[in-house]
Formats: sequence, C-alpha cells, structure tokens
Amino acid sequence: MRTNIVLNDKLVDEAFKYAGNIRTKRELVEVALKEFVTTRKVKDLRDLKGRIQFSDNYDYKKMRAGK
Repeated sequence: MRTNIVLNDKLVDEAFKYAGNIRTKRELVEVALKEFVTTRKVKDLRDLKGRIQFSDNYDYKKMRAGK
C-alpha cells in the first residue's frame, strides 16, 4: 500500500542507529511494523497465562522427542 506520512526526524535518526544494514526509511518502517506485530502477538499469548488447562498426562518433552 502506498502512503505518505510525516515522521519524527529525531526518532527516525535514532532508529537508524539501531537498524544495522537498513538504508531507507521505507525499509525502516517495514521492519518497525513487523517488530510491532511480533511483539503484540507475544503479548497476546502472555494474556492467556493461567487460562489454559493442560491434561495431567501432558508431556512436552515426550512430544519433542517424537519429532
């Protein structure tokens, strides 16, 4: 999707310091969006803590060994 946005120059400059090999603002924004989504997904999983009931015979180590 093509769009025009106004970015905070100081924030963009600071982000480029941590960006490694990213050279364009477009790449920087794309990486930032991907990291935002990933972070939110992890946060959503944390919200489930204590709400999931596992079976008494659930053995995650046994399941890993089977792969």
